[in-house]
Amino acid sequence: MTFKPLAGLALIALGAASLAWPEFSYTKDSHDAKLGPLEFTLKEKETVRVPVWAGLAAIAGGTLLLWRRKQG
Repeated sequence: MTFKPLAGLALIALGAASLAWPEFSYTKDSHDAKLGPLEFTLKEKETVRVPVWAGLAAIAGGTLLLWRRKQG
């Protein structure tokens, strides 16, 4: 397989995943402090929302890449 079909399949998979799970969260360390033998860490939970239009655009772009591959 060449690059275009693989990129098309990847875009379709990512677009479908973004429609199935429109938001995801992760934890990041923001502050560390050491006070003698004590250590403190502040962790913040961040949430990222993927717009529906972005998922649909990824699916459309991936479909276009696969379709154009068969045309030419």
